[in-house]
Amino acid sequence: MADIVNLRRARKDKALRERQGEAEANRRRFGRTKAQKAADKDAEARSRRALDDKALDDKALDREKP
Repeated sequence: MADIVNLRRARKDKALRERQGEAEANRRRFGRTKAQKAADKDAEARSRRALDDKALDDKALDREKP
């Protein structure tokens, strides 16, 4: 004999699982601490400075042209 299923309860359970999945995705996307955000910002600034230090100046390029 088959189990009796309450359709209202099944719909609520399905909606709950969907909300939990969306919450998990939001936690992954937005759930970073202030320290993590600051560390990423500092790392980006360091890499940008490193690239700027290695960039050629326009004046140096003008001197190299014949």
